[in-house]
Amino acid sequence: MFNFLLTNDVKKILKRKDSDAGETGRALEDFRASLFNEFRSSEGVKRQQRTSGPAAALFFNFLVAVGIIFMNKMVLQTVQFKFPILLSLIHYAVSWLLMALLKVFSLLPASPSSKSTQMSALFSLGIVMSLSTGLANVSLKYNSVGFYQMAKIAVTPSIVMAEFVLYRKKVSWPKAVALTVVSIGVAVATVTDLQFQLFGACVALAWIVPSAVNKILWSRLQQQENWAALALMWKITPITVIFLAAMIPWLDPPGVLSFDWNISNMLVILSSAILGFLLQWSGALALGATSPLSHVVLGQFKTCVILLGNYYLFGSNPGISSIFGACTAIAGMSVYTYLNLKLHSNKIFPGHASTLPKSRHDKENGSARDGHYGAESV
Repeated sequence: MFNFLLTNDVKKILKRKDSDAGETGRALEDFRASLFNEFRSSEGVKRQQRTSGPAAALFFNFLVAVGIIFMNKMVLQTVQFKFPILLSLIHYAVSWLLMALLKVFSLLPASPSSKSTQMSALFSLGIVMSLSTGLANVSLKYNSVGFYQMAKIAVTPSIVMAEFVLYRKKVSWPKAVALTVVSIGVAVATVTDLQFQLFGACVALAWIVPSAVNKILWSRLQQQENWAALALMWKITPITVIFLAAMIPWLDPPGVLSFDWNISNMLVILSSAILGFLLQWSGALALGATSPLSHVVLGQFKTCVILLGNYYLFGSNPGISSIFGACTAIAGMSVYTYLNLKLHSNKIFPGHASTLPKSRHDKENGSARDGHYGAESV
C-alpha cells in the first residue's frame, strides 16, 4: 500500500514536471517567434527604425561617411589603386556576401508582403545607385576632397527640382532660404581646396543627377512601400554589381592584374569595402527615417565638421573665410533642423491646428496628398 501511494506521488510529480516543461517549451517557442517577427519581418524592422529615430540613423551615417571618404582617398592615392569603378564593385560584392551571411542565419529582413513594388522601380534604383557610387569614386580620384564636396552642393537644388517634377512636392520658403545659406556657407568654406582636372570635373557634374535620384528612390521605396533597408539592399545589390562591371571598361584604366595585390593593400581595400557596406546601410536607414534633403544637409554638415575639426584639433589654417563659411553653413543647418522639428512636432501634437477645416489645414502644411513620403525630420 505504501509503495502504491509512493508510485502515485512520483507519477504526479513527473506529470507536473512534464507540464512545466511543456509550458517552458511553448514560452520559448513564442519568444523565438516574437524575435523572428521583430528582426526579420519588414514590419518589425520598420518598428525598430521608428524606435531608434532619425537622429540615431543620421549619426550612424555621419560617422561612417567621414571614415570612408578618407579611406577611399587612401586606397586611390596612398595604395595607388587606380581603379575607382572596380573599387565600387568590390564594395558591393562584399556587401552582398555579408548580407548572404545574414540570410543564412535568418537575420536578413524579409521583403514586404505587398506586391505593389514594380520591378522597374528596383531596376531603376540599381542603375542610378551604380552610377552614383561609381562616378563618386571616379570624382575622388581626379579631384580634391574640397571639389568633391563642392559638387555635392549641387545635389540639393537637384533634389528639390526632381521632387517637384516627379511628385509635385514643394519646399517652403523658410526651408529654401535655410538651404541656400547652407549651400553658400559650404561653398565659401571649401573654396580654398578646389583642385580638379577637366575629366574629373565632367565626371563630378555627371554624378549630380544620379546622386539626387538615388536618394529620392531610396527614401520613397522605404517610406511608401514599407521596405526595410537591408531587404532593399539585398534586392538592389546584384543589379548594381552588373552595371558597375559594365562601366569598368569605360571608366577604369587598364592594368588591374599588374596591381600589387599584397596582404597590406588587400586589407586596406577590404576595410574600405566593409565601410562601404556600413555606409550603404546607414545611408538607407537615414533616408528611410528622414528625407533626401535632410540626408544631403547631413553630408554638408559633415564637410563643415571635418574642416573645423582639422582647425581646432590639428592646427590647420584653412583661412578666416573658410571658417566663416563653415560657421554660416552650420547656422543655416540649425535653422533647417529647427523648421523640421517644428513641422514634426506639429504633426504629432497638432493642437489647435486640428480644429481647422481639413482642406485649409492641408494647404497650410504644404502637402495635398497622403503618405509618409515628404515628411522631413532631422
